[in-house]
Amino acid sequence: MTKTRRVAIAVLFMSTAGVAIAYAIALATGAASPWSSWIAAVAIPSALTAIMILGAVRDDRGIGRLKIPFLFVTLILVAGFVAALALPSAENPGSTLVLGLPLRAAIVVYGIGLLPIVVLPVAYALTFETQTLSAEDVERVRELGRANAANREQSSRE
Repeated sequence: MTKTRRVAIAVLFMSTAGVAIAYAIALATGAASPWSSWIAAVAIPSALTAIMILGAVRDDRGIGRLKIPFLFVTLILVAGFVAALALPSAENPGSTLVLGLPLRAAIVVYGIGLLPIVVLPVAYALTFETQTLSAEDVERVRELGRANAANREQSSRE
C-alpha cells in the first residue's frame, strides 16, 4: 500500500472519528454546541478530501497534478464552513444579499456547494490522460472479475 493511500486512510479514519465526536457532543448536550460545529467544520472537508484522494490515487504515482486542485477544494470547504460559523447570525429582512442570499447562506451555497463542482471536473479533465486507468489496469480488473466469477461458480457447485 502506498504512502498516499495510507495517509488518506488515516485522515479518513480521524475525520470520521471527528464527525462522530461532533455528533456525540451534540447529542450529549441536547443541542448543537459550538465545539461540535467547529469539529464538524474541519472533519467533514477532511473526510471528503481523503475520499477524493483514495479515488484518484494510482499505485506508486500518488495523485500527481491533482494535489493542487484537491488542496484548493479542501481549503475552500474548510474556509467556507469556518466563515459560515464565524459570521454573526444577525440576518433579518433588511440584511444585504449576495446573489440573492444572505451572506452566510451565499458562502455555503456558492462557496461550499458550487465552487468545487466547477473546479474538480476541470481538474479531472486536465489530468485525464495521467490519472485514468491504463490498459494494464483494465486488464487486471477484468482478470480479477473472471477469477471472482469462477470462484462464485465453484462455490455454488459445492
